[in-house]
Amino acid sequence: MADAEKKEVSYKEERIRKITNFYYSRPEIQKAIFEFSKNRETVPRYFEGFGRRPDSLQYPGDILELVKKGATSLHCSQELWADPLKITTDMSESQINNLRAGWNLLIDIDSKYIDYSKIMAEIIISFLKFNGVRNLGLKFSGSKGFHIIIPWKSFPKQVNEQETKNMFPEWPRIITRYIINKTKDQLIEKISALERPNKYVKDYQAPKEVMPDLVLVSPRHLFRAPYSLHEKTALVSVVINESDLENFQLKDADPLKLSKENIKNFLPDSKEGEASELLMQALDWYRESNTGQEKQEKTNTEYKIIKLSNLSDANFPPCIKNILSGIPDGKKRALFVLINLFRSVGMDKDELEKRIYEWNKKNKIPLKEGYIKSQLLWSYRKKPIMPPNCKEFYQGIGVCVPDDFCKLIKNPVNYTIRKNFQANKIGSFSKGAEDKNKK
Repeated sequence: MADAEKKEVSYKEERIRKITNFYYSRPEIQKAIFEFSKNRETVPRYFEGFGRRPDSLQYPGDILELVKKGATSLHCSQELWADPLKITTDMSESQINNLRAGWNLLIDIDSKYIDYSKIMAEIIISFLKFNGVRNLGLKFSGSKGFHIIIPWKSFPKQVNEQETKNMFPEWPRIITRYIINKTKDQLIEKISALERPNKYVKDYQAPKEVMPDLVLVSPRHLFRAPYSLHEKTALVSVVINESDLENFQLKDADPLKLSKENIKNFLPDSKEGEASELLMQALDWYRESNTGQEKQEKTNTEYKIIKLSNLSDANFPPCIKNILSGIPDGKKRALFVLINLFRSVGMDKDELEKRIYEWNKKNKIPLKEGYIKSQLLWSYRKKPIMPPNCKEFYQGIGVCVPDDFCKLIKNPVNYTIRKNFQANKIGSFSKGAEDKNKK
């Protein structure tokens, strides 16, 4: 890390540590975080790194004790558990389902520009209301985005003889993709109408800058607890009313100005099953859409591993090379890509894991080894699938720099296979010519 970067990190850490003890010592803050954390994995973050997992809060006072040990924020799971402390990384899918009591739908709206995030939040809330979801929670992420939550109580507990609690993360992913599909055009229209629209609008890229983050819909993923501080901004992940969204300003999340009277419950008291229509509409869209994930998963399931010989890093597409050199953001999405690419080209398990852990060391802030282990175990339980297709997914983590060969393919696996084939063909030709000359 360069000296300037170290200085910036040091400044941010010093700034947030000046207020953590004072802020988290407030009983109303402890109560708000503790009440939301019930039946959830709740893990402290120590500025740049997370604490051990699994973990949970037993008493409101646990929060201040963690802060005294250096914690700067608390992060919770979307999933609700009968006992979070019983979770282990080697549990089978059936064991996980038995322990899981339910899940919330958490939509993470994250953008480079808070004005874009506001517009997207307004559009999504309006869409949810139209689909019968009247009670939802809204909070500032602490940086430049917003979190929208729909409680577990809002969802039907069974659909077509399938237990809804066992359909995590599949059904939350489907709902989120459905929302993206149905709101994208309206997002572009509203952003384009701004007096000084950003350059991304011109080439129809607005959704990539503000669309909900699907990474949050993954097993045991954590998100910032309501009223927790944000390490980089020292702002509060404050709960707000829908009516206050348009006029929300960053100063409204100042921890030193947050009054006791303004503390609200992030999880609303919803009506039983009020999100049933939303779920059913999303599942119908998923089945019927030509671009629905069901079709993609079927294709992925039927994909036959191609064992590549003499595989060289030179045969990977530019996006994969960029990932393998280490990246500052989007590491969890990148891990998903690498695992599925390596499995799809027949890389041995030992070599795959070696490559993954070597890559992680190159990241400025490496992923926790426990997280990598859990993702590997989760992947091994299922048949290999291809990584996401090109462009949007890789643009989202800033690694898409296409070369001339990229325009001929749609997926990193296709690129790698064709490049590997060409390299081996050229190598065989060269060897044959060399042998002929020797004769």
